[in-house]
Amino acid sequence: MDFASVVVMPPVFVYGPLANLCVLHAFSCVAVAAEARAEGVQITCADVPLPLAGLAPGTGAVDGLLVDDPRMVKTLVFVAGALGLGSAQPLTVSCGGRPCAAQVFPGQPGCLAWDSEAWGRRYARILSHAVQEIICLKDQVPIGDFASRLPMILSRAGARVAATTSVPADLRSATGAHTVEEVGCEITYAGFFLSRAYTLRHPRFDGTLSATIRREVFVASDAALVLPYDPIRDRVLLVEQFRMGPYGRGDPLPWMLEPVAGRIDGGETPEAAALRECREEAGLNLQELEPISSHYCTPGYSTEVFHLFLGICDLPDTDKRQGGLATEHEDIRTHVIDFARAMTLVQTGEANNGPLVLSLLWLERERARLRASA
Repeated sequence: MDFASVVVMPPVFVYGPLANLCVLHAFSCVAVAAEARAEGVQITCADVPLPLAGLAPGTGAVDGLLVDDPRMVKTLVFVAGALGLGSAQPLTVSCGGRPCAAQVFPGQPGCLAWDSEAWGRRYARILSHAVQEIICLKDQVPIGDFASRLPMILSRAGARVAATTSVPADLRSATGAHTVEEVGCEITYAGFFLSRAYTLRHPRFDGTLSATIRREVFVASDAALVLPYDPIRDRVLLVEQFRMGPYGRGDPLPWMLEPVAGRIDGGETPEAAALRECREEAGLNLQELEPISSHYCTPGYSTEVFHLFLGICDLPDTDKRQGGLATEHEDIRTHVIDFARAMTLVQTGEANNGPLVLSLLWLERERARLRASA
């Protein structure tokens, strides 16, 4: 072996989000981390749905952890690159009362003060799940590809955390997921979207365990959907766009009428996503959100959950206009129509989008109340 060619990576000083114990458990490196302190720097974060924080020059000191295990250092460097925390910089830290040469990632500093406890309560589990997915993809996805994949990774992580709060089980079985015997789980596809194959046995209604089965799951993010409604003018806004599902099925008319819809970003609430999507897709500032339902779309093979709302607003007199974000390659046309015509779309079947039909039927039931209070 040519020992001169062996590159020894310096230890990594982690702080803020990556120093959170819940996140560190995703790396399995809690046991090999030592307390350390960096002087002459400060930690701040940006006002974004899932702030990752960063270091900037300052007069104070930042406490963190020093990781020097070579295998863990390599993983940390990869994950930091995937998270977009910048190029590693040299930094001397104090560890055990002695100076230590380390490397640190500048992260994503911003204008807000860092609150470790508040961040941990709201975001630690999301980032932990995101880190786990990044590590699983480490040998499949080049580091340069993560920039475009990261929003979906964080969204999937946010959906996984949201899933831990379930709905009542008064009629259905209260048998818990912990009773399922998971034999194995593997990522079978890793593009912008993700699919996993599970090998498992689950309890049957007769009290026995099922045979070992293999099932593939499309791992999606959660989505927020809004039907904008003007109760004074009694009109709704629909969006129209090309959809791959109908096209891939062979539908000769793959343009679809829908509510306003969009992915819930990691760390974002369904309500915040609903308000944001209405601004982006339709240029609307909603006055109020009325929750309609939160439901699985296709639970037989997909993790996707829709959070469906009615959005109270003033709708313009213009019946059609363009919308959407060019950065997301959206080509959207909006339609403002009166309630009676919208219900005609349900009757004729032209409204062939499930959330749109559900929203309109809900509006039909609640319309008198909404109009009376407008």
